[in-house]
Amino acid sequence: MSQQAAERELTMSRAMVSAIAHEMREDEEVFYMGEDVADYGGIFDSTEGLLEEFGHDRVMDVPISETAYMGAAVGAAQQGMRPIAELMFVDFFGVCFDQIYNQMAKNTYMSGGEMSVPMVLTTAVGGTYSDAAQHSQTLYGTFAHMPGMKVVVPSTAYDAKGLMHTAVRDDDPVVYMFHKRLMGIGWMPAPEGPKTPVPDEAYEVPIGEADVKREGEDVTVVTHGLHVHRALAAAESLDDVDLEVVDLRSLVPLDTETILASVEKTGRLLVVDEDYRSFGVTGEVIARVAESDTPVEAVHRVAMPDVPIPYARPLEQAVIPDTEDIEAAARDLT
Repeated sequence: MSQQAAERELTMSRAMVSAIAHEMREDEEVFYMGEDVADYGGIFDSTEGLLEEFGHDRVMDVPISETAYMGAAVGAAQQGMRPIAELMFVDFFGVCFDQIYNQMAKNTYMSGGEMSVPMVLTTAVGGTYSDAAQHSQTLYGTFAHMPGMKVVVPSTAYDAKGLMHTAVRDDDPVVYMFHKRLMGIGWMPAPEGPKTPVPDEAYEVPIGEADVKREGEDVTVVTHGLHVHRALAAAESLDDVDLEVVDLRSLVPLDTETILASVEKTGRLLVVDEDYRSFGVTGEVIARVAESDTPVEAVHRVAMPDVPIPYARPLEQAVIPDTEDIEAAARDLT
């Protein structure tokens, strides 16, 4: 088969749907549930086209009760099904906190391994489009902090499809966090990078393996999600600093080995995150480097300040790290 016939260039949303559809065809126990995921196709196109093939029995709109349907997904998973439950905005996790943290994440442990919870929790994260403080967070650190759940954050269509296949097939709960700005939907233009060639056949991207998206010699930039592309843009703009960009892809488990190998080469570490600065991924990455024997000359982090995300577009742009912030931090490190 020719290379052209074997793969297509897809947006991240199309890549996700491709993986979900494949898994639903292969296994009748896989189904999707959430708010506006059936007739509407997901407000970020996360399920566009699935209803036409699989019907309302397997692509289910639910009442606006995250407590109820997240609990139902946990129960279905414990009975041997493989639900994919979408939390429309990650900010809404508060109303189903118990279902996620105390049931989905812990029931395998609490049962002494007698039951597994093979479900995927998909959720939209991120700002940059003026949706204010209750619809624009990423909360990566909140989910990565709690043991019992794997957490993935794709930044490209290729990774989005591969990670979805892996997540659905995993016997443990996986939180799949997709950034709205990367999905490629018409009303929210994406940067060019997320749209990539994607193989037609099923494939897995291993959970727990970071990917060096760009090799460099001067500064290691460790990041994920939207800011992979902002870091790559910064790397192209800088004439005097050569950035190596490490896309974590997976927060739990975290690929410490790839991070340390890159820092050992460059000697300088810059961690970039759209989540809040305090008690988050940036601090964890820096701590793992500090606790290792890896020599490092300078460390810096660029992240959201610890404030609610503003509604006003200029204020939102001021607090969410952008390409220029990454460029400035990289120069400071050298």
